[in-house]
Amino acid sequence: MNFLNELNSKQLEAVENTEGPSLVIAGAGSGKTRVLTYRIANLLAKGVPPYSILALTFTNKAAKEMQKRISQLVDYNSASNLWMGTFHSIFSRILRFEANKLGYSSNFTIYDTQDSKNLIRSIIGDLKLDNKVYKPNDVLGRISMAKNNLIVADVYAQSSNIINADKKAQKPHIAEIYKLYQQRCKQCDAMDFDDLLLQTNILFRDFPDVLEKYRNKFRYVLVDEYQDTNYSQYLIIKKLSQYHRNICVVGDDAQSIYSFRGARIENILNFNVDYPESKLFKLERNYRSTTTIVDAANSVIHRNKEQIPKTIFSENERGEKIKILRALSDKEEGNLIAGEIFRIANYEQEKFSDFAVLYRTNAQSRILEESLRRKNIPYRVYGGLSFYQRKEIKDMMAYLRLIVNNNDEEALKRIINYPQRKIGETTIEKIRSLALQKQVSLWTVISNNDLLSAIVNRPTAERINGFRALIEKFSERVEIDSAYDIANSIALASGIVEEVSNDATPEGISRKENIQELLNAVKSFSETAYKEGINDKLAVFLEEVSLLTDQDNDKNADTNRVTLMTIHSAKGLEFPNIIVSGMEEELFPSQQSSTRNQALEEERRLFYVALTRAEKRVILSFSTTRYRNGQTMSRHCSRFIGEINPLYLEGFLDPLMEMPRREPEKTFSYKRPESRTVATAQKVQDIPDIPFANLTPVDTDAITAGTFIYHLQFGSGQVIAVEGVGANKKAKVQFKNGGVKVLLLKFAKLYK
Repeated sequence: MNFLNELNSKQLEAVENTEGPSLVIAGAGSGKTRVLTYRIANLLAKGVPPYSILALTFTNKAAKEMQKRISQLVDYNSASNLWMGTFHSIFSRILRFEANKLGYSSNFTIYDTQDSKNLIRSIIGDLKLDNKVYKPNDVLGRISMAKNNLIVADVYAQSSNIINADKKAQKPHIAEIYKLYQQRCKQCDAMDFDDLLLQTNILFRDFPDVLEKYRNKFRYVLVDEYQDTNYSQYLIIKKLSQYHRNICVVGDDAQSIYSFRGARIENILNFNVDYPESKLFKLERNYRSTTTIVDAANSVIHRNKEQIPKTIFSENERGEKIKILRALSDKEEGNLIAGEIFRIANYEQEKFSDFAVLYRTNAQSRILEESLRRKNIPYRVYGGLSFYQRKEIKDMMAYLRLIVNNNDEEALKRIINYPQRKIGETTIEKIRSLALQKQVSLWTVISNNDLLSAIVNRPTAERINGFRALIEKFSERVEIDSAYDIANSIALASGIVEEVSNDATPEGISRKENIQELLNAVKSFSETAYKEGINDKLAVFLEEVSLLTDQDNDKNADTNRVTLMTIHSAKGLEFPNIIVSGMEEELFPSQQSSTRNQALEEERRLFYVALTRAEKRVILSFSTTRYRNGQTMSRHCSRFIGEINPLYLEGFLDPLMEMPRREPEKTFSYKRPESRTVATAQKVQDIPDIPFANLTPVDTDAITAGTFIYHLQFGSGQVIAVEGVGANKKAKVQFKNGGVKVLLLKFAKLYK
């Protein structure tokens, strides 16, 4: 096993100790994926059968990269027979084997977020509730959180605490919506993403023989990003590893940032409580970032109380200090960021793809996009509308889904009148109402001539029967023909190709190209499946697509464009240059987190993640005003900038002056120095315009109260007061056009 020689001593220790429970704490950039990959390869090299190894990840991309690397270390067949994939893909695979036990068919549909929202919107309408109060996105979030905590609809409705919370939020009917939502999903033979976890837990709870089967099957369980697991995932992992106890979890508590999705940092913090005999391995060397970046990130994250003690270090070069950009407005902030990217790219020969601009909320991207466009800097918004969310692709996919699962209600509603068949909304609503009344699927209604003739006239019934016959014709071929043969045929037979081909506009041409690209994807899937001797049927292709994650959908990662993304989306990625925008109180950290210590610690972990995405350069920007809710609001610099040891910062900023007053020991990583007032101007005189051409740089010792000065950014001003000593000397300045500013003189670059 010569490949083990490629590991450092800490990595080797984690890879070789394969028996019993293991917790591998892997700091940012420490080779976490490498340890998981080599640990699995080591098991295979020792003769462990691949089918007895279960490896769970959070993205298909991560699983495929690991599988590829393992196949290079050991033989290909061993790697391909591993049970390796995302939680959702592995559990959906188990559920398809056992679906009949839960009342589903093995071809059940997996609803994406949009499908779920559409169904919830329909239920809200059926219940005649106000969709401004019961927003589908909010209702789905509430249902999702319940499912991730294993609270089924009946239990939800019987919990007085939950019902009272809904009443307090003025949404007392969520329990009713949840119950109907689950009933309708079952009628449609569909599960949403959260069901894949919930139903697996129900399967293992209600069928002990099934749990026993998979416990015996998986002798080794490995979990990536364990800090991001929710309660539902945690319970499945615990059940499967209960007998053999050969469980290895890898993660970093300092990067636990998904509590809003139900992730529980307690899972990783309490691992030794669940497994008292567990071994702890710490990977503390960061191979990614400069020493300055690592040390700066450490100075922030060490303030958190909920963490596993560790000291991350780097042996890379010292690198540049972290630069602070201070802007007077959010618009100016965007221009400063674009200017920095333009400057670095041109003067240091960096590629645009070497830059990522991170932000706390998606809404911040608009101004950044405008600023980049003005400088002709190419960019991409990561996590934007993915290929499979485009209308023409959703239409085509709906045909494929309905062919595989005739009871898929959302697919049927989408395409029964597309392309146009003169089956109007009124007719669809009649079908839907009858299906609700009879508690059957829409397909059952349109397949029963007696039911159909009772609600529509003969010409309409004939058109519906024509549509049904088209779908049935292809449904009969699902188990016979390849995915590509069916997809290509239905694209033509349905009229979709003709529909998009008749549109000669640029948008129409783009839609036609997208349909062709989808068919290319299906063809590639079929050809690959045929070569590898695996199932090339349509149902398998649909499952692969439905389980794609944001990172898997990212097709443009290698093009030369600046990346714009939320910090949450940046998790797991790395770039030479990271710019974090909007470093302001009530934005980052968010307003909601400022009053709760647990939430504030998660925001701090999020900032830690942002810093550690960078390989060699970090720039932090903030604005003193930001346009929000129709008006310009005054802003304060984020406390997180103040928590960075000032040794690692470059710029004129003293964070203490830009933030609201707080107790220093609770907020900052260093104490405010003692200061003394040197002088104070008695009266601010009229400030004259000072021509820049007549000025020379001023020595900080020559600045006293009453001095007229010039600042490159703020213009002409008069010093009101000077305080502090040495490196901490500050000047309070009244600027003619910019209000009162407090500047740290060693960085201020003033002219006189």
